[in-house]
Amino acid sequence: MTESYQSTLNYIYSFVNYETQNRPRDAVNYDLRRVVTLLERLDNPQSKYKTVHIAGSKGKGSVSALIAAALIAAGYKTGLYTSPHLITFNERIRINDTLISDDEVVELIDRLKPEVEIINREAVYGKLTTFEIITVLGFLYFALNKCDFGVIEVGLGGRLDATNVILPESCAITSISLEHTEILGNTLREIAGEKAGIIKPGIPVVTSPQADEALQVFIRISTEKKARLIQIGRDITWEEKGFDTGSQSLRINGRLHQYDVTIPLIGEYQLENASTAAGVLETLVEKRFYISPGDIARGFNQVKWPGRLQILKQKPWIVADGAHNPYSAAKLRDALKKHFQFERSTLIIGTSSDKDVSGIVSELAPIFNRVIVTRSAHPRAQSIDVLIDEFKRHGITAEASGDISTALPLALANTGEKDLICITGSLFIVAGAIEQLA
Repeated sequence: MTESYQSTLNYIYSFVNYETQNRPRDAVNYDLRRVVTLLERLDNPQSKYKTVHIAGSKGKGSVSALIAAALIAAGYKTGLYTSPHLITFNERIRINDTLISDDEVVELIDRLKPEVEIINREAVYGKLTTFEIITVLGFLYFALNKCDFGVIEVGLGGRLDATNVILPESCAITSISLEHTEILGNTLREIAGEKAGIIKPGIPVVTSPQADEALQVFIRISTEKKARLIQIGRDITWEEKGFDTGSQSLRINGRLHQYDVTIPLIGEYQLENASTAAGVLETLVEKRFYISPGDIARGFNQVKWPGRLQILKQKPWIVADGAHNPYSAAKLRDALKKHFQFERSTLIIGTSSDKDVSGIVSELAPIFNRVIVTRSAHPRAQSIDVLIDEFKRHGITAEASGDISTALPLALANTGEKDLICITGSLFIVAGAIEQLA
């Protein structure tokens, strides 16, 4: 890492960063007008290419990656903007699966600095935040490189998210669950209302299967905005065709075609994500973009999305997954039981302090023989003691380990070749494991 690149990252992170700080739930902290102002000063780079917008509680990154992979297979130069990153900042911004380079980050931030300083000095709508600056960086990078498409993942919520300044060709909302309640609301209805903020007049929206409370919000808002709502599970269905340890096959019964695809992603929820991605791609086909069934199959087969039920090692199995709420923890539990055969199992877990620890632990505790609690270096990492106490309520005496660099050797010391180690609770914990085993 060069000194100039590190200085640039320091600059990016010198602003208010709601990924590491508590985020009060009020519009002042998420005023999109300052992002709009910055983009206008840059001649609106986000309007120079077509976009797809993806929101949701779980799976939005996988859906974004699947859509981007199919667009690339169809011959479109495609930018992918996601967050957070696993290992390196550059993962957030990529074109045709190539990450933005360190030099390009430095060059573009140097270009943005004078504009950022003007807006923050005047602060008419408040000061720009770290995530807002990164979002504009991504939009500008895609424009300068003459992308055909930008697949844009929402950072948080939807309505007031920095990405919600685009006018997409299509959008999707993956399954909604209770998350970030201090910001998005305390009920599924409130959270769905925030996510539905990405729905634009006349723009089709594809929704993954939802609890009725959330679905009714999407039906109401899409009707108000005359946006066609396509429901996975009703308008588009799927059938599982088989699986092995590292991949699974399915038939997607779309509105336009049937798609027989194999994805190198495991877990039943990835079948749902693949169907959602196919639903979005079909709306693009209806807008005269050429994307064949073969492009979709080839793209889905080549998708890469690490940190989601990722197999890091065999003999013993070491599996990492960024499950961070009770819903995703339940899906992880089911996937481990379905895809892996093992004798004994060890859980390495660390969460963020704003997560439903009780719910996560209740879903995972029953299937593990041994639990090691750890924490990441992230400022919002949950206290080890809190997690240990929660496991104690389930009759489990969890071991404590300061960080993943000590937790993994501790787990391996008493693990046989036919056993399994699962690392989860936070993408920050997962990232540490991936780096350690690289």
